[in-house]
Amino acid sequence: MMSSVINNKSQKTNYLLCFARIFTGLLFIFSGFIKANDPTGFGYKLEEYFHVFHTDFLNDYATAIAIVVCALEIILGIWLLLGFYKKLVAWGLLLLIIFFTFLTFYSAFFEVVTSCGCFGDAIPLTPWQSFGKDLVLLALILIIFVYRNQITPLIKDPTNRGLVATFTAVLSFGIGIYTFMYLPFIDFLPYKIGNNIPSLMVLPEGKEGDVYEQIYSMKNVKTGETKTITDKIYMSEKVWEDTNWEIVGEPQSKLVKKGYQIPITDLLITDAEGNDHTQEIINNPYYNLIIVAKDLSKANVEALDKINKIATKLTEDYNLRIVLLTASSSEDSDYLSDKLHLISEIFYADLIPLKSMIRANPGVLLLKSGTVIDKWHYNAIPDAKDIEERYLSLDK
Repeated sequence: MMSSVINNKSQKTNYLLCFARIFTGLLFIFSGFIKANDPTGFGYKLEEYFHVFHTDFLNDYATAIAIVVCALEIILGIWLLLGFYKKLVAWGLLLLIIFFTFLTFYSAFFEVVTSCGCFGDAIPLTPWQSFGKDLVLLALILIIFVYRNQITPLIKDPTNRGLVATFTAVLSFGIGIYTFMYLPFIDFLPYKIGNNIPSLMVLPEGKEGDVYEQIYSMKNVKTGETKTITDKIYMSEKVWEDTNWEIVGEPQSKLVKKGYQIPITDLLITDAEGNDHTQEIINNPYYNLIIVAKDLSKANVEALDKINKIATKLTEDYNLRIVLLTASSSEDSDYLSDKLHLISEIFYADLIPLKSMIRANPGVLLLKSGTVIDKWHYNAIPDAKDIEERYLSLDK
């Protein structure tokens, strides 16, 4: 009788451990792969956390840290599923989830980071959603940690196990390094290939934006009574006709209904004098070669020189507008333009949209009528002949 109870309890525990391993392992692998697809973007998110915790000196290492974190998630997830190095994996998962749970709680409670970046730009989560996810994972990882000694490896031979583990580690780091050196395999940003930029800057027909209501603080000048009312009540009851009541302070806006979110709301392209050239550039019916160098002080100068030579060659035979977009100062851009003899027109935009345009400094976008025809990291820019044959010559 006692033996039967013990066996049933053991079987239940094994089922619970099995579920915890599969769910946690798959989620860590998915989360790691999604972020490793765009380690530069994850690095930008880390910079937000560095700023919150006054550790901005880590900004220069943000992308490297992002690659390591993504790789660790993938490695720990795969090793957990395969049953490798059970004690190391259990401790690694526990320490990571405690750290992540602290970050998401801090972000949510103090409202310092609007999106945790847990699943990159593919699945945006609010800080409270992220915190809830981490609490679930923390509970599952505690189960794994408590019963870690019951985990057995699927590959018994130590040599083969070591080879598989090494391959897993190399692959995990390799994905992040590759996408950093080139571009994400899947682009989840609004400036991806095929998207029409002008159409993503306006509210589509039939769609409704966010709906807000105004909250007025009212005070009775005779009795001193106070109350708050919405703008609808204020208008429908004609409160303004009652001279005993007056509005105190500024009205507060309250979100009533979440509506369609316009993908691109922050793109403003100006010249050095501040004149707006946004529509002129993004609606150009001809080809635009947009060179995005968000920070000229950190841009790869050799790559800029190479791009300039390619652009110069292309403009000999084609009506191609060359534009350099940067968030740097006009002094920095003028200096570099003189140094490299740039043929591009120089315009300026905020750093945030430039980061979204392309994960490279510099990077290149080929636009036509506002549509992103193609985009390249500076490590993978085709030569002038290739661009001509694939795109420009087709319009002749």
